[in-house]
Amino acid sequence: MGFILAIVGTALFSLKSIFIKLAYSEGLDSDSVLMVRMALSLPIYLIILVWLLRHKTRPATLSSRLLKITFLGFIGYYLSSWLDLKGLEMISAQLERLTLFTYPIMVAILGALFFKTPLTRKIILALIVTYSGLWVVFAQELSLSGEKVPLGTLLVFLAALSFSFYVLFGKQVIHEVGSLWFTSIAMAVSSFFVLIHFAIFGDFSTLSITPLAWLWLILLAIFSTVIPSFMISEAIAKIGPSQTGIIGILGPIVTMGLAIYILNEPFTVWHALGMVLVMGGVALLMFKKNPFTRSIETN
Repeated sequence: MGFILAIVGTALFSLKSIFIKLAYSEGLDSDSVLMVRMALSLPIYLIILVWLLRHKTRPATLSSRLLKITFLGFIGYYLSSWLDLKGLEMISAQLERLTLFTYPIMVAILGALFFKTPLTRKIILALIVTYSGLWVVFAQELSLSGEKVPLGTLLVFLAALSFSFYVLFGKQVIHEVGSLWFTSIAMAVSSFFVLIHFAIFGDFSTLSITPLAWLWLILLAIFSTVIPSFMISEAIAKIGPSQTGIIGILGPIVTMGLAIYILNEPFTVWHALGMVLVMGGVALLMFKKNPFTRSIETN
């Protein structure tokens, strides 16, 4: 069941970049897309949370973990999502997905920093291979798309770093309180942060959404936010972040295929080479367990 959840969740998350790019083509910007996405998702998370409060026993550790869940919701689905959507305004869906996909390497490095796990030669080799592939795609995008590519890539890189903290520190809390409780609270919190952000920096009176944009936003909220967020949290709880990350290798393939077919993004031999290197580097890190993955799965 854990593997099924990870596969379906990864496939649905892979549609996210496509729906966002289609919404951008209807005249929306990153702040408005993120706000509507989370505004549509919030009622569902609140309904599930109310159902849990009425029909399920409240975890004994929930109260003591609320602050940590709030922090994880902030960095994992508010900050990371905002940085990602901002970057996606400037770069292709292919480069965005490959950049995000490097987060397991970041998790390994952060594990060495916070849990004192050694940076083995395999991790260092995976780091070199993965970011060599990312550099190949970045250089190709730079020649095709121009001066905004460095900033867009940096923003998505920071989004991946933020999500790495979420993955690193989230698994223990998920085990303690359960994936349904954790996801409902973390996503509701992140939704509130997004709405507050838009209320401060956006303008509801000027928000104009076409019927087609509504379609993309509803699909984004339901099928690339709510459903996969529960699936991935439960998959992490059942099979661990390492195995969930391995299955995540399917993500860039799905995104890049759809970006080429639906968005008509260019795909060159350099894109293919970069994709192979990035996926190969992450696979090298994750297919065989190392001291980091063993330590995090026992936390």
